[in-house]
Amino acid sequence: MADTPLFLGSEIYRGSSYGAWHPLRIPRVSTVIDLARALGWLGPDQYRTSPRAKPAALTGFHTRRYVAALHRAERDQQVPEAIRARHNIGTPSNPVFPEMYSRPATAAGASLLAGELLARGGVVHSPAGGTHHGLPDRASGFCYLNDAVLAVQALRRNGARRVAYVDIDAHHADGVEHAFARTPEVLVISTHEEGRWPRTGGLGDRGVGQVFNLPVPRGLNDSEMALIRDALILPQVAAHRPDAVVLQCGADAVLEDPQSRLALSNRAHWAVLRALRPMAPRLLVLGGGGYNPWTVARLWVGNWAVVNDREVPDRLPAAAQDVLRGLHWTRQGSTRQIRPEPHWITTLADAPREGPIRPEIRDRIGMLAGRRAA
Repeated sequence: MADTPLFLGSEIYRGSSYGAWHPLRIPRVSTVIDLARALGWLGPDQYRTSPRAKPAALTGFHTRRYVAALHRAERDQQVPEAIRARHNIGTPSNPVFPEMYSRPATAAGASLLAGELLARGGVVHSPAGGTHHGLPDRASGFCYLNDAVLAVQALRRNGARRVAYVDIDAHHADGVEHAFARTPEVLVISTHEEGRWPRTGGLGDRGVGQVFNLPVPRGLNDSEMALIRDALILPQVAAHRPDAVVLQCGADAVLEDPQSRLALSNRAHWAVLRALRPMAPRLLVLGGGGYNPWTVARLWVGNWAVVNDREVPDRLPAAAQDVLRGLHWTRQGSTRQIRPEPHWITTLADAPREGPIRPEIRDRIGMLAGRRAA
């Protein structure tokens, strides 16, 4: 196993935006890179520039026709109505913007490269990854390509016969389940807010026995996530005996995110990552959702700290605070800037957000655990 975790990034994310009104108008990956460097945690020995995936490399999951349409839409900066209807691009959720092919193809390139880099074991962090809604012939939910599916495929091509895919984003990993529901070698676990778009991922979905969906009620707290980790995620991963683990760590499940009603701290995410890390010789950590620029950066830089066994400081040094202080975020459809909470600037770790464990969560975990036992 490689001793040093690797970070995959690109400067394409620094100047690229889905548009001034879109939830992904905020800087994310570029802030993670800047914050990790300001902390002295990301030197040139660990950083790799992500390649842009070539169209042919994307057809392991996506159709040639769709990839060509996405490429043409970036070139022409417009989409005919027939293409919009067929491929769901040029819509409010999946708009036309200058890097609409290049940017997702770079995230996909990172996932494909990660499969190769992990051939002999190790850890790779690709915060631009985790676009888990993309479908073979359509964009969906801000996701033009499904780099998570491509990552699992790349890992399997490079020697990881059995893969555990764990998704703790606030939204169901519908594209990943679509890809692997009939593949017994790929375990798919998704925890997500019930009733939240795309409104899939029911408790009864099972694939060929290796799909485990846990819809959770709004207000999910750290204590409940700890139970989910210990009673569902870790036992199912252990029983699967994976050669590789892929964790999609969407930051939209934390309390301050505008796109969900869950109430986790970033510590809950780090605890899942810390527990999964020793469970397979290959580990790929992806980003995912996350629409508050401060909470996204703090969570994903904390992921990088976890895989490098770095201690998170109680108070950030001045250079790191300057990175976070330089962020700006306006409410959607407004010019009013949101004022960050003081701890979003001065700290990396949230205060724990513990609470009672609700009966419905215990019951749903019990149903899924019983399925494995049966």
